[in-house]
Amino acid sequence: MAETTMKAIQYLAYGGGPPALNHVEISIPTPTKHEVLLKLEAASINPVDWKMQKGELRPFLPFHFPNIPLTDVAGEVVETGAGVKNFKAGDKVVAMLSIFGRGGGLAEYAVANKNLTVFRPPEVSAAEGAGLPIAGLTAHQALTYSAGIKLDASGPLANILITAASGGVGLYALQLAKLGNTHVTATCGARNMDLVKTLGADEVLDYKTADGAALKSPSGLKYDVVIHCAAGIPWSTFEPQLSSKGKVIDVTPGPATMWRFFRGKITFSRKQIVPLLLIPKGKNLAYLVKLVKEGKLKTVVDSRHPLNKAEDAWAKSIDGHATGKIIVEP
Repeated sequence: MAETTMKAIQYLAYGGGPPALNHVEISIPTPTKHEVLLKLEAASINPVDWKMQKGELRPFLPFHFPNIPLTDVAGEVVETGAGVKNFKAGDKVVAMLSIFGRGGGLAEYAVANKNLTVFRPPEVSAAEGAGLPIAGLTAHQALTYSAGIKLDASGPLANILITAASGGVGLYALQLAKLGNTHVTATCGARNMDLVKTLGADEVLDYKTADGAALKSPSGLKYDVVIHCAAGIPWSTFEPQLSSKGKVIDVTPGPATMWRFFRGKITFSRKQIVPLLLIPKGKNLAYLVKLVKEGKLKTVVDSRHPLNKAEDAWAKSIDGHATGKIIVEP
């Protein structure tokens, strides 16, 4: 490969928001034994990316400064480490980069571990693939591992509520849930109600209405599972809407969720709130890519931004009203 340097976006310290993103030219990383070097075609922003910059995960993350953010990418393999046998130069892939690695997705190139890199067929665009890793895997883990929903529709009927269903995780959770034997109620803003219905929701609540704020099913159903993708909803709002063994799976758990979770365990409560910690697996990412290829799962793209306008994408994500995924393209 003739090129030795690349354009990238990095920040040097906690805080500062979009203006603190610096445009730099640095050396292209070299893949180690079990890594692949990717020429990036698309990357997607997740809220955890700017929360790391704000210092909400300090002192653990980011692992070092300067930091090139973003983990969710799609691109083309240009070089492989000595221990990589299943990929070769020219392969189109989707990957989840390590948050402890040497660079993220706001760049022209990045290195990815082979175990969290999967093939991307021609039917799946770079933007569609880049949207999947954190948001798609979180939705998949919440439904299948935490809630026990079988995505082949073979399980018993489950009544599910998805909060913030028009966000990145919520839109994937909605579509995946409808692959199972489920009745789905979804909350979102009024402007996104038609989209959420189109993607399969059986009932949609405008979260700004009285019933929406109370999470009250229009048909009077009690929820067996809640995939909780929003913030600021107390347990006292969830509890009366749950079935006798209802479970709230919080995909962005904070201290209140952890306290309620442990309290529920100690008191043997039949109704539970469960924090979700994502454990990414390559086989699950490959499954999601397969669903996109087959037309069973859709990445809803809110907006696309060139790398040299990454600040605009960063600000849009911080604003918190994106419908689906925000994509940055080198």
